Amino acid sequence: MLYEADIVPEAASDRGDEAPATESSLTGVPMFSDHRRILATAISRIRAKIKYRPVLFELMPPSFTLLQLQRTAEALSGISLHKQNFRRLIAQQSLVEETGEFAADTGGRPAKLVRFRKEVTLERPAPGVRLKATRRAAYP
Repeated sequence: MLYEADIVPEAASDRGDEAPATESSLTGVPMFSDHRRILATAISRIRAKIKYRPVLFELMPPSFTLLQLQRTAEALSGISLHKQNFRRLIAQQSLVEETGEFAADTGGRPAKLVRFRKEVTLERPAPGVRLKATRRAAYP
C-alpha cells in the first residue's frame, strides 16, 4: 500500500525520479527493486498462518520458555500481548508440554522449559495460536 501511495522511496526511484529526503526518513532505508513488497507479503502471510498452522513453534528451538514464545508471537503478529492472557491461551489449547528442565539464564528465577506437542497436529486440523483471543497489553 505504501508503494502504491508513492510514500516509500522505491516508488519514486522506479519511476526514475529522486526520492524526497522527508519520505525516506519516515519509511526507513530504501530496499533494492521490489524487495520491500516481497518482505511485506511474507510478513502478512506469516501473520495469517499463525492462526491455523504451528508456524510459531516451527521458528522456536526444541525447548523454550513461555516468555520466549510470547516475544516471538509479538514480533510476528506486531501486537503486544498481555502476559497472563497469552499463557492462559497456550494452556487452554494444550499446545505445549513441560520438559521438566529449567532455563537458568533468565536473570531471575529459573523459567520452566516447554516444547511443542506434535500430537496437536493430529488432534485438530488447525493447531495455530489464535492471537485475537488475547487483549493487547497496556504499556505506557
